[in-house]
Amino acid sequence: MVILQFLVVAAAFAVIDAVWLKTMNPFYRGQIGELLAARPNLGYAVAFYVIYIAGIVFFALRPALDGGSWLSALGYGAALGAFAYATYDLTNAATLKTWPPQLIVVDILWGAALTALATLTGWLVFHSN
Repeated sequence: MVILQFLVVAAAFAVIDAVWLKTMNPFYRGQIGELLAARPNLGYAVAFYVIYIAGIVFFALRPALDGGSWLSALGYGAALGAFAYATYDLTNAATLKTWPPQLIVVDILWGAALTALATLTGWLVFHSN
């Protein structure tokens, strides 16, 4: 069951994130264009997605399924997303020469929304009435 939960959450996450990244590409290029690689390193991208989706399943979806409502799925997902994306952005801001404050805000809000929606998708598919 956990593998199926992982796959459902991964599919939702990938679709939603792909739309975001395509739509927001000009924003990111404008903020950190000089730091972006010409092509993403797919190995690292896959590693991130596998680890992060596992985190969503274990730290957000499973607790929400164990007696929570759709609101708890949104809440657990949003909290996990905000914490994870804040960790990334604030570490970058602390260690890189430039990491724009507006990017920090957008990324943290996006991480919260994306993770909440992916968690909610998993909850809607797997909760029992």
